Amino acid sequence: MKRAAIIVIDSMGIGAIEDAAQYGDDLSCNTLCNLAKATGGLNVPNLEKLGLGNIKDIEGVKKTDTPLAKYGIMKMKSKGKDTTTGHWEIAGLVLKHPFKTYKEFPDEIIDEFIKQTGCKGILGNIPASGTKIIEQLHKEHEKTKFPIIYTSADSVFQIAVDIDIIPLEMLYGWCKIARKILDDGKWGISRVIARPYQIIDGKPTRIGKFRHDYSVPPPEPTLLNNVVGCGKKVLSIGKIKDIFVNSGISEAIPTGSNKEGLEATLKSIKEKKWDLIFTNLVDTDMLYGHRRDAQGYKGAIEQIDLYLGEILPSLDEDDLLIITADHGCDPTFRGTDHTREMVPVLVYNKNLKGENIGTLPSFTYVSDIVKNWLEIN
Repeated sequence: MKRAAIIVIDSMGIGAIEDAAQYGDDLSCNTLCNLAKATGGLNVPNLEKLGLGNIKDIEGVKKTDTPLAKYGIMKMKSKGKDTTTGHWEIAGLVLKHPFKTYKEFPDEIIDEFIKQTGCKGILGNIPASGTKIIEQLHKEHEKTKFPIIYTSADSVFQIAVDIDIIPLEMLYGWCKIARKILDDGKWGISRVIARPYQIIDGKPTRIGKFRHDYSVPPPEPTLLNNVVGCGKKVLSIGKIKDIFVNSGISEAIPTGSNKEGLEATLKSIKEKKWDLIFTNLVDTDMLYGHRRDAQGYKGAIEQIDLYLGEILPSLDEDDLLIITADHGCDPTFRGTDHTREMVPVLVYNKNLKGENIGTLPSFTYVSDIVKNWLEIN
């Protein structure tokens, strides 16, 4: 029985798409190459063996004449630079229209949110870094108990609360209400995100394991639906379940860190009972890309590479591994938002010949190759 695993290193872009200026970026954006240069080079021997250094000049990553994987670059065909758009395209769904973004949410949304939740008021309603806004508004949140609402250059409605003040289940309830309000077709917002935090060592600190995304459902069937529809099993690891609203997923493993996601992926590969494993490793984006922490980003990639040293030997002749990303978030670029970038792709199987597959016009390459591997129409 053939199996496949997709590992998405969240936001690990590899160069701006030519239309980057339309998204507030420019052609200098290159998450992987720029962070490698800024930090003195990457130490990733397993990614190097697969052929990562053959894709572009990445400081610290050598080219190899004998790459173990097919290697190349994928361009995003959909309009956008957000998590949902990237993952949906990986799963074969190209968005015809981009999700909407906001500098601030209209009074109509906020007033209805306050009315339906009974929260009596909100704080924020601005584009902001999640770590900074909770530091700035925590004292007022503590005093008023109003939720902190903010957005970014992405299509997100984020709600942050101190869960020692507002219970976690209440936060989730408020997010579900927001999702219902925003499901009115005119708003076009991709995700409502619960951003719980606590005061740890005197500082407001987000609790990643309790984060929850409330996405719009995919408008059409994806690779995951195709796999399940053929009687096969799909395992979601990390926030994949939220991104696809549990559509086409047989079982899900939530994670609070890349380490948890990598360990779950390794364990699941060894179990040999899943037809498709779909993993998102979010720390690169959430903890380091948005916070413009190039050194932290480097450490996260090197941690992934260490786990690949265990994952690769666990794969047999029936296993296909695809490593890619969903967008960029260049930690050397201005601001704190995602960057409109191409992404690397590595396709590995013990019997596949390593080769350059060039620049591909869409992330749907991943869906196509998985369907072919699993022999799905």
